[in-house]
Amino acid sequence: MAAQTALILIDVQLGLDDARLGERSNPAAEKNMARLLQAWRRLGRPIFHIQHMSTEPNSPLRPELPGNAIKPEVAPLPGEPIIQKQVNCAFIGTDLQERLQAQGIQSLLFVGLTTEHCVSTSARVAGDLGYEVVVAADATASHECLSYDGRHIPAETVQAVALANLHREFATVRRTADILGRADGKI
Repeated sequence: MAAQTALILIDVQLGLDDARLGERSNPAAEKNMARLLQAWRRLGRPIFHIQHMSTEPNSPLRPELPGNAIKPEVAPLPGEPIIQKQVNCAFIGTDLQERLQAQGIQSLLFVGLTTEHCVSTSARVAGDLGYEVVVAADATASHECLSYDGRHIPAETVQAVALANLHREFATVRRTADILGRADGKI
C-alpha cells in the first residue's frame, strides 16, 4: 500500500447494532477498525469518516436518532473529516472524490459496516474510478438476510460472499494483521 493510502471508515454507527437487523458476522470488526485507525493516526496518514444519514422512515441511522452516532471506538478526532451521505456509496452526493484528488490520494483502505452494502458499493465505485482499493476483511461485518426466494442466508455466508465478490475484481481483500504487520514495517 502506498504511503498516501487513505483509511475510509464506512458507517461505523450505533444503529447498525439494532437487533432488527439480525445476527451479525465478525464481532471483532470494530476492534480491528480501531487498530487500523490508531496506526493511521500514529503515521499521520489521511483518514475519512463516512456517516450514513438515512432518509428511510424506519432506519436506525436517521440523523435525529441515537443510532446515527459514530461508535466510540472509532470516533473522529477534531480535524478528521466526517463526510455524510444518504445512499450506499460514499462517492455519490458527497465531496469525497474531490477531497481525495486535492490530496493526491490514489490508494484507499476500506473498513466498516456493512460489507455487503455500503463497504462493497463504495469499494466497487472506487475501483471503477481508478483507485487502488484494499478492503480489510476482518474490519468489516455483515448481517444475515433473506434471499430473493425467502431462504435464510447466515451472516458469515453473506460476509464471505461479499468479500469474495470484491477480491481481485474491485479490490484486494486482506486481513488487519497483514496490513499492519508487513515484513518491511510499513503499512
